[in-house]
Amino acid sequence: MIRAFDAFSLPVLRWLDPEDAHRLAIQGLRFLPPVKPRPDDAKLAVRAFGLNFPNPIGMAAGFDKSAEVPDALLRLGFGFVEIGSVTPKPQAGNPRPRLFRLERDEAVINRMGFNNDGAEIALRRLAARAQHGGIVGVNVGANKDSADRVGDYVKLIETFAPVASYFTVNVSSPNTPGLRNLQEGALLDDLLARVIDARERVRQKAGDTPVLLKIAPDLSLAQLDDVVQVARSRKVDGMIVSNTTIARPSTLREETRAKEQGGLSGRPLFRLSTRMVAETYVRVEGAFPLVGVGGVDSGGAALTKIRAGASLIQLYSSLVYKGLGLVEEIKRDLTSTLLRTGRDSLSEIVGADAATLTAEDWPGM
Repeated sequence: MIRAFDAFSLPVLRWLDPEDAHRLAIQGLRFLPPVKPRPDDAKLAVRAFGLNFPNPIGMAAGFDKSAEVPDALLRLGFGFVEIGSVTPKPQAGNPRPRLFRLERDEAVINRMGFNNDGAEIALRRLAARAQHGGIVGVNVGANKDSADRVGDYVKLIETFAPVASYFTVNVSSPNTPGLRNLQEGALLDDLLARVIDARERVRQKAGDTPVLLKIAPDLSLAQLDDVVQVARSRKVDGMIVSNTTIARPSTLREETRAKEQGGLSGRPLFRLSTRMVAETYVRVEGAFPLVGVGGVDSGGAALTKIRAGASLIQLYSSLVYKGLGLVEEIKRDLTSTLLRTGRDSLSEIVGADAATLTAEDWPGM
């Protein structure tokens, strides 16, 4: 079914404006038949953040911003889905055009600006599917015009705790002016202190909801030192490495499109984001697991990310070029790797190459 969907949809969607194609993909998934996914090989199961993931492949935030199709995505074989970024109030985002394909680079640039339907509508949708099971995380962000951005995060934690499998605190999007400043030491410490406090206040009614921090790949190593120190001291449950980059590699072939403002994702982000996974892994020292994101477009890329230090991975941009069949392809490759090497689980290789990667020259951007 997935192969047939890809064969029909990919050529059609690539002819459309990228944002129109995205909207059509969401609409198509809403009508996906409610078939059960094929059970995953037990070797792919991952225990992280107190949650049991059937496989390590997640849909990254940004695709299903307002919780329209999380169950359809789970049925397609994802081990987990992250909706959002959600903001307290509905937000239109930045003016169009704001989403660009770099075809020859298998990359995407976006400057969406946290466009979403707002907390009230997303909450209603998640509450309606609460009995369906599956791991659905909620990526939270601040409204662009908010007078109290930290207050926005606190409000969203309190609002979504009963329906979120986990939270991702997104302070790393480059498309909301000033948002990345919240990654800086004292500001980040205050934000995480208040977010964790909000989580604790609602724990009795909502249960224990893991809180993850999503960072930018453009941090310096000194900045990363500070971020990890704050994350560890505030006892977050994990980190997602990484968001899109504002850098533009000299190797990009779509030179005109590359000049568009916004965050770059897809294949050109792979080396930088993977290096940041390794750098984060050695600094975390096992205090919590990592989710690796950025340029995962094959089983080999997923394996590299895991060996760099990621317990779980997420993808999104690669689906534009490879289709939804990529999810099963990666799972097959990971399973065959475990069988070939005589290992029982992916946890045995998480971080195996981290030290080696951190000793290499910095990836050229």
